[in-house]
Amino acid sequence: MRPTWAEIDLDSIAHNVREVSSILPPGTGLMAVVKANGYGHGALQVAETALQNGASFLGVAAADEGIELREAGITAPILILGYTPTDCADLVVSHGLAQTVYSPELLHALHDAAMRQNRTAAIHIKVDTGMGRLGFIDIDEAVEFAKEASTLPALHVEGIYTHFATSDELHSPYAEEQMRRWGALRERLQNAGLKIPYQHISNSAGILQYTGCPGNMVRLGISMYGYYPSDEVPQDIELRPALRFVSHIVHLKSVPAGTKISYGATYETTAPAMIATIPVGYADGYSRLLSSKGEALVRGVRVPVIGRVCMDQLMLDVTAVPGVANGDEVVLYGQQGADRIALEEVAEKIGTITYEVCCMLGRRVPRKYQHLGKTIQIQTM
Repeated sequence: MRPTWAEIDLDSIAHNVREVSSILPPGTGLMAVVKANGYGHGALQVAETALQNGASFLGVAAADEGIELREAGITAPILILGYTPTDCADLVVSHGLAQTVYSPELLHALHDAAMRQNRTAAIHIKVDTGMGRLGFIDIDEAVEFAKEASTLPALHVEGIYTHFATSDELHSPYAEEQMRRWGALRERLQNAGLKIPYQHISNSAGILQYTGCPGNMVRLGISMYGYYPSDEVPQDIELRPALRFVSHIVHLKSVPAGTKISYGATYETTAPAMIATIPVGYADGYSRLLSSKGEALVRGVRVPVIGRVCMDQLMLDVTAVPGVANGDEVVLYGQQGADRIALEEVAEKIGTITYEVCCMLGRRVPRKYQHLGKTIQIQTM
């Protein structure tokens, strides 16, 4: 096995869930969003940890993600946040998954499936207050849809929700307009006598920015993994990054000035140098955009990625590291000694966000799950 893996600190996940829970209004439910394999951290392990520390609901993007959790033994409520084809309605119902609904076709497909199975299907109605993605744009149409759904005997209208587009921006007028529309929707539902148990709008940024935002459940995504959604949101609670991406030096060589490194010979040493080869590449989720831009930690010293990142390997200039040796630990993301390669800085270097950097982590990278400083589980492909 290559000496490359991702360490996932489950104690940090637990801490982050508890920290966020501490600022929620009393009685507010917390949905732990574990889509995209738990943002690259591992959906099952994150889900179990979140549920043990205050989460009461799980969110996934697609039916297969929810089914995978059910088959692993998760019994907590799970909401599919994204699209599901009507021909998958039977699977959704048989696995006890709640489905986001915004079309009559899916509504009736779920109802028919539930009738066939003699079960009740849970749905959450999606309303588009400004994201321009899934959901009803017209509030009146959403209310009429909710009325129709509530008359279907094999359906339970468990929730209704919307999604912020700009809650990660400080004092966003657009987010405030979304809240106004959300408030108007909730008032219309109340006037229509519709009592929908879960009403939710806030994502991680919304939680941190608008702690008193109307609703009785929140959806915790990126901040559960230890990252603030942007540098504009309040950072009044302490979040702990759970991810540490680790490899090791597998080859060292001294080279003279003028040595070219990696594909395209785009990098050339300007002085004698010590070059380390690391068994990590873009197939592992370490972006090729970090070629001659990225940094790593070796023996607590920051060293540069030099030349182009290859599919399976990359090179570092470790000339400045005293006593550097084969087998030394290399930290690509996370803490080593007194320094840390923050995901935020990695994201900035390649023009993206922490969410994408997490999700890029390849499946062939083993995940080592840590609790109280010890590895308690290793998950491989």
